[in-house]
Amino acid sequence: MNDRVGGSRTLSGIPVEQLNEAEATAELERLAAEIAEHDRRYYEHDAPSVSDAEYDALRLRNSAIEARFPNLKRADSPTERVGTAPSGKFSKVRHAIPMLSLDNAFSDDDVRDFVARIRRFLRLGDDALLRITAEPKIDGLSLSLRYENGELVHAVTRGDGTTGENVTANAKTIDDIPARLKGSPPDVIEVRGEVYMTKEDFADLNERQETAGKQTYVNPRNTAAGSLRQLDASVTAERPLKFFAYAWGEVSQLPADTQMGMVEAFKAYGFQTNPLMDVFDSVEALLKHYHHIETERGALAYDIDGVVYKVDDLSYQERLGFVSRSPRWAIAHKFPAEKAMTTLKAIDIQVGRTGAITPVARLEPVTVGGVVVENATLHNAEEIERLGVMIGDTVIVQRAGDVIPQILGFVPEKRPVDAEPYTFPAKCPCDLATDIVREANISGAESVVRRCSGEFACPYQRKEHLKHFVSRRAFDIEGLGEKQIEAFFDDAMLPIRTPADIFTLQKRDDANALQKLKNREGYGEVSAQKLFDAIEGRRTIPLERMIYALGIRHVGEATAKTLARAYGAWGAFEAAALQVADGDTDTREEMDALEDIGAAVIDSVAAYFTEPHNRDLVEALAAELTIEEAERPAADTAFSGKTIVFTGSLERMSRDEAKEMAERLGAKAAGSVSKKTDLVVAGPGAGSKLKKATELGIEVIDEDEWFRRTGRSS
Repeated sequence: MNDRVGGSRTLSGIPVEQLNEAEATAELERLAAEIAEHDRRYYEHDAPSVSDAEYDALRLRNSAIEARFPNLKRADSPTERVGTAPSGKFSKVRHAIPMLSLDNAFSDDDVRDFVARIRRFLRLGDDALLRITAEPKIDGLSLSLRYENGELVHAVTRGDGTTGENVTANAKTIDDIPARLKGSPPDVIEVRGEVYMTKEDFADLNERQETAGKQTYVNPRNTAAGSLRQLDASVTAERPLKFFAYAWGEVSQLPADTQMGMVEAFKAYGFQTNPLMDVFDSVEALLKHYHHIETERGALAYDIDGVVYKVDDLSYQERLGFVSRSPRWAIAHKFPAEKAMTTLKAIDIQVGRTGAITPVARLEPVTVGGVVVENATLHNAEEIERLGVMIGDTVIVQRAGDVIPQILGFVPEKRPVDAEPYTFPAKCPCDLATDIVREANISGAESVVRRCSGEFACPYQRKEHLKHFVSRRAFDIEGLGEKQIEAFFDDAMLPIRTPADIFTLQKRDDANALQKLKNREGYGEVSAQKLFDAIEGRRTIPLERMIYALGIRHVGEATAKTLARAYGAWGAFEAAALQVADGDTDTREEMDALEDIGAAVIDSVAAYFTEPHNRDLVEALAAELTIEEAERPAADTAFSGKTIVFTGSLERMSRDEAKEMAERLGAKAAGSVSKKTDLVVAGPGAGSKLKKATELGIEVIDEDEWFRRTGRSS
């Protein structure tokens, strides 16, 4: 991802108030891509790769930049998104009322500010009664259950907040979810809550897995989420899943007028509700309850990561409404990350796709927050020096639901006499032992980022490049994901070590007399042919995807699209890249003149195409493909040069499709409304953007009118 502008300074560590507009644009692009990837790993694969604290920090930085530069807010801004798109494994169901997420509070003062904001909004004096509920924030998977005439109709995951996955058959296997409601429920009611697994049940499951010689699971949350999203409901039935009810979606008639009353109604209908939920009259009472739950957290039967506060009076909730992706009347007070002490046994080096060198601490296994931790990131050589850690030290480890936690420091009094200082290597740990180099920052000093200089010649980078090449936004080859790349890369008989190898796979398999792919473990005749067909289906690829798939540093999706539209055809782009690599100043100036293309991108393109190995790789790949020319934006339409904002729930096209359509017509699709906005296309549920457009006197049309003006019938 692009974290530099103009070949100068690393942006991720620069305070928001010091960013200029170009740097803020690049940083918002990086954050949007990084947060989207973390969302995909968390919501689609139930396998988060960063801690909750690190994820929250990314979102807070994104929001702070948008607040400082509101005109730069992207159409794909994380502040406008909830969760991620539902996977293709299940049928999709559109939520009658969106399932939104909550804003976070990280300190007692944040909670006091939250309550003060509510009082100001409602114009309530300090002495006026304001009741707020508090309940544990369950670390599980959100689920919406729709009942009609008391019968369960369907169960749907959160998905992207608007559309989720239909997991009804699986949900019916959970004892805590009644197939028919007790008492006299409304004709229609959507009960929402959290699917989770207790710590004891999780431990028992892992013990059974280990006894059976099968892979064990990482933590209860991911296991519960993965269990609910099984294609075979009988697998879900074997897992000890539970459900707490605490919210609702569409209701034909509310059974109560308070948050607490609604939850009590759920209990009467036959649901399990959290016994630690209570309602309070003051912010100090709320905080006292929070700290009590925090103290008892370890003794609870299930994992929680905070306490959720909600305004109790439903009429107040309606008045408060929503802002962006969350309600004004609720907030999640997160717990601090959990910590533990263990021994630092060794420090290993990992090499990423762009050659970035990351030191990883190997630890004596320790349980932190219910997860056994054996590895922790040390970020870079400067971090190791700052922490002052040595091999053999007793270190303090912190995690908050993450896979790779971090080391906070060491315990001086526990340092052994034989503790060893760590020397950062000068050579990559790959077989080629290529040099590890450091880049210069804006002042000319060396950056903290160290990289292997081997590019695609380095086997570590080669494998990561291949994973990027087949990723969803690149070539997106079904059946050829990260695990398959790992296997094929190390395969002696049918290896995939360059992108071109993918497209010669079937030919090589046909010529392989020893062992056909269809006869190998994990494959059969049908699955092998499906893979070959999927590869064939990607022999024709749009130019922007081709450029993005090459994995050139600083060339993300948006940059690849800009380059594709500027050069139009693969031959023109490749010629320009080779000329830049050969030092042609005219071509460099021409590329530098493109919008959002700076020195960092040009230097990366030059470095990539300067390497003979990369040139050979690209030529071999291009020979296997038909690369479609890019569609140039129209210059003579009614929308040419105009700035358009899409808001609300679009029903006939996705937000990405809308943006693409506007750009093809020569317009710019912006993420926020400003005085520079020419047109707003508003769908159902449009909120603050529609209001601002009205206040500024900007023309607003609906989706049907947009299609009429653009001459499209659908």
